Amino acid sequence: MITIAVDCMGGDHGLPVTLPACADFLASHADAHLLLVGLPEALAAHPALANHPRCTVVPAHEVVAMDDPVEVALRRKKDSSMRVAITQVKEGRAQAAVSAGNTGALMAIARYVLKTLDGIDRPAIASELPNQKGAGTMVLDLGANVDCTPHHLLQFAVMGSALVAAVSGKEQPSVGLLNVGEEVIKGSEVIKLTADLLRNAKSSGDLNFFGNVEGNDIFKGTVDIVVCDGFVGNVALKASEGLASMIGRFIKEEFSRSWWRKITALLAYPVLSAFKNRVDHRRYNGAALLGLRGLVFKSHGSADAFAFRNALDRAYDASRNQLLAQVMARIAHAAPLMAAASKPPAPSTES
Repeated sequence: MITIAVDCMGGDHGLPVTLPACADFLASHADAHLLLVGLPEALAAHPALANHPRCTVVPAHEVVAMDDPVEVALRRKKDSSMRVAITQVKEGRAQAAVSAGNTGALMAIARYVLKTLDGIDRPAIASELPNQKGAGTMVLDLGANVDCTPHHLLQFAVMGSALVAAVSGKEQPSVGLLNVGEEVIKGSEVIKLTADLLRNAKSSGDLNFFGNVEGNDIFKGTVDIVVCDGFVGNVALKASEGLASMIGRFIKEEFSRSWWRKITALLAYPVLSAFKNRVDHRRYNGAALLGLRGLVFKSHGSADAFAFRNALDRAYDASRNQLLAQVMARIAHAAPLMAAASKPPAPSTES
């Protein structure tokens, strides 16, 4: 039985989204059990799910608001649904936690409660972005770390490889380093040094490093994993979400215009609809917080029930495929390389 702790109160919508998603998820996974974490009186108003044989209500008496400062969420709201859900993972009552709440608060609380794995300096946010092959390209970091050293980016590559291997079955997924060009001579000093580390990791058998990739390679599906700092990754994520929204608005507007535009739109609808579904960011909802001593998944704050259900699916798949154990194994294998990369360069002996 896979047990997932759900922060039912988090996100822009809370219970009207999380509970229908939980009900839909349970209907499709007979081996899943959910810990519904939230205000007892609010959950009691939904007896059909609260009394489900594969649900357990876990009371929490505070809620982290989407605009709460990290300090408030971490230090003052110690009985929040977000923190209680993560605590279920720490205490072994759940294999993973899922929340649509405040991203900064979720990362801070998860890091405080669960701690980082040995050999990992910073957790990273990893999720798939749609590509033209009909699958997804795993990208990390998506916003947790704006300033990264080559050592951090190497850690992200190792953890991302474990994530893709766990959920896709690819033993050696390909890794690309996001850059302004494919050539080795291009990029900042951080990118060039990172590329050197990733090439060393390929030589040692720790990574299947493809080389430098550009932004369009994310959507081409050139590699399985794209590594970048959190600033660039978050821009790519928001651009992907904006594309899907733009296509949806375009289809809607075409059907609201003159009768001949409606006819044209109707003829093109199957193709437009298929494309919209392919790039629909809701299908890829559910980002993993990698590098922690437990599994935590972040849903988009504005997620609807369909999107939140997908976040639950990702937490379930990661738990079933023992993602945490795979991450730890890959970190252990790459430990000598990462330890060497973390050392400052030796001072020059030139006079």
